[in-house]
Amino acid sequence: MKQHTDTQSSGARIKALSHRMRRFRFTGNFSMTTLSALVLVLFAVLAVTLQLAIGLPPSPEAIAIIIGVLAANGIIIAIVPLWSVVLLMTVTFWAVTGYLVPENMLPALLVGAAGLLVAPAIQIVQQWDRAVVFRLGKFKRVLEPGPHVILPVLDSVIGHVDMRIRVTDFSAERSVTSDTVPVHVDALAFWMVWDAEKALLEVEDYFAAVTLSAQTVLRDTIGRNELATLLSDRETLGAQIQETLDRKTSPWGITILSIEFTEILLPKELEDALSRRAQAERERQARVILSSAEEEIAERFAKAGATYEKNPKAFELRAMNLVFDGMKQNKNMILVPTHAVESIGGALGLAAKRANDVDGTPTADTRSTTPEEHS
Repeated sequence: MKQHTDTQSSGARIKALSHRMRRFRFTGNFSMTTLSALVLVLFAVLAVTLQLAIGLPPSPEAIAIIIGVLAANGIIIAIVPLWSVVLLMTVTFWAVTGYLVPENMLPALLVGAAGLLVAPAIQIVQQWDRAVVFRLGKFKRVLEPGPHVILPVLDSVIGHVDMRIRVTDFSAERSVTSDTVPVHVDALAFWMVWDAEKALLEVEDYFAAVTLSAQTVLRDTIGRNELATLLSDRETLGAQIQETLDRKTSPWGITILSIEFTEILLPKELEDALSRRAQAERERQARVILSSAEEEIAERFAKAGATYEKNPKAFELRAMNLVFDGMKQNKNMILVPTHAVESIGGALGLAAKRANDVDGTPTADTRSTTPEEHS
């Protein structure tokens, strides 16, 4: 129990650290996608094509410089996706290429600089995501799945929200029930975001808010119920926690689908006491069942005795049946009550007499004897 509690405590500390890291994570103004990289390559090709179209063909060295500087700036923008970095890289591209290439390459430089501004404006939202866009610091719109174009510098994608069902594990360590029993409860929360705008605008970190709120509601539920209720009515308590938590998270655009208990740990001493109590209860039930069976058997024997008393022949037939069953099980020795022997002997003698009367042979009871035979 102690080892498990230590493990759970370590897990809780790791979760808390993860929540803090998520809180201070770096968020950019956009995301450089594969489509953005293709747009940047397209602008590089347009720059060279424009130079050829106006009759000022660039030298191979100038083409290499333009493409190399564009690629380097594109990589930096992808690493640090901020509009301020985009503007800085645009100025850097203009300064470096303007210094290294001839003056007649001005059209190509203009097209290349435009490519650095346009490429980050191409955004792709995955099917399960929603992207929230701000314009000059105010909420503008929510991007649905697919490709989108935002205004360079003015628009910023402040975050992507996963709209799929999520599962979060949480626990209540060393919580005390209403009958003062310390327990450790682990549970799972199934939830999903249904409004990306509220999830990002109404709460700072909705993931941590859901987890911590679930822990608080779980501890409150444990404190208001006894241990027996906690062990026997898990589904009911889970539904109560789900309803309470859903009322709390609905203003954030989040709905709680279900709460499921995974494990309830008790102190070792209490586990032993409950085990002994359960064993004693099972023994009591076994004794009650046995006494009920004895009572039913006694009633049936009483009814059988009354039947045999009214019909002695039935009793004799029952005795013969018992002897026959005994002979099948043990052929060496059979113990038969005296009155059963008399009944069986009488029945066998009567059967032999009838058989001898049929074939004309006198029986032992009717045959005459001489004095010599008698002696």
